[in-house]
Amino acid sequence: MNTAAADCPQQWCTGGACDGARLESLLTEEAHWLWEQLAARADRSGEPSMAGGTTMITAPAASGQRAAVLGLVGSRILAPGERRRIRLDELTLRLRRHGPRLTPGAVAAHAAGRALGSTAAERARQLARTTSLRKLRARLAQDLPGHAPLRPADETWEELHRTGRVARILQHPTPEQLLETAAEVLRRLPPHGRTDRRLLAFHAAGNPHGLDAGTDLAGLVLAEAAAAGLITTALPTRTAWGTLGVDLDRLGGGLLSLGVHPDGWQVPARFPLVLPPATLTNVHWPTPPHEGSWVFVTENPSVTTAALELPPAVPVRLLCTVGTPSATELDTLARLADSGWNIAVRADFDASGIGHLRAALRTVPRARPWRMNADDYVRSLHPTPFQPTPLDTERLPETEWDPALRRAMCASGRPAYEEALLNDIRNDIRNGHPHPNP
Repeated sequence: MNTAAADCPQQWCTGGACDGARLESLLTEEAHWLWEQLAARADRSGEPSMAGGTTMITAPAASGQRAAVLGLVGSRILAPGERRRIRLDELTLRLRRHGPRLTPGAVAAHAAGRALGSTAAERARQLARTTSLRKLRARLAQDLPGHAPLRPADETWEELHRTGRVARILQHPTPEQLLETAAEVLRRLPPHGRTDRRLLAFHAAGNPHGLDAGTDLAGLVLAEAAAAGLITTALPTRTAWGTLGVDLDRLGGGLLSLGVHPDGWQVPARFPLVLPPATLTNVHWPTPPHEGSWVFVTENPSVTTAALELPPAVPVRLLCTVGTPSATELDTLARLADSGWNIAVRADFDASGIGHLRAALRTVPRARPWRMNADDYVRSLHPTPFQPTPLDTERLPETEWDPALRRAMCASGRPAYEEALLNDIRNDIRNGHPHPNP
């Protein structure tokens, strides 16, 4: 005689636990709450049978539901909302009156209409997958050459996990290939000099668009750089890549120039043009016509437009970063200063603008903050009732050249912009030197 249990027809319970069982009296609508709670416990624990141990249940409010499990979880009807710890081995023995192999997990699986333990199993699979990827990343980092400017450390994996980057890796169709390609990008980062992002992507990934904004590869490389402390997540994309020695392109971006041209260039007066990165890195700059000559540096093209309105006889020398200055643009300012020019720098009164100015002052210590003190800020505030986007004071850097400026900005909580001081800025350009700070 064959006494072996048949498999569950629906593949919901294990070991043929439902074979020969009378489940109808257990799977009533009133008793569903009990099996639902046990199913959730099985998913969390990864124990699909739940034939031993204990678990906590919470009674529902409906009296019919609480009465439906009388005799299964005790001899007393539970009170509404009552929590009771039950022994699963005792529940198993009571269920065996309905089927010789029944377990609490088997009944809960049939009530739920699915196999249990999936959450725990999936969690275990994810852990194994994550551990495997972490080990692969560590091996790839060890294989990077000694001159690699960015070598991921094992301890920064937790930072990638915290920021959600590990989850993005796991969601990628081929996570191992993503890590391997990212390592190839890191291997090709220039220890000195610069490289073009499209060429870097082509040689590392076989696709010149492989490092475009929004791709998983670009996100991972920049996340590794942020985890290593080389960049911050708040940096604009162009600046972040620029910090790694990578230009988004060699012909786009650069500085908007008015009256400041490489040595030997013949450019009509008042002819604004863009000096792209390729030009900025490969030219020499003329010496100033006389001692005390100034180059003015601003953030917004509107200042350049205003300068074009000055009389033709006024010698305008103006550079505009059109937003966040790249490392190449900052190096240009440093080489201008080395050629004998005085540099006056200003930007918007917001977190980004203050960051721009600080970066310029670090690169060109002799540069002068231009109309960037607390009084200038207060005069730049737009009159009420206009209310701009609130100032992000948590990201607002220190203003070492005028500590009162940061205090004033935090007290106001409002940004202010270059356009508010256009008349003063234009007068300084006409006079050929910045207004002295008090």
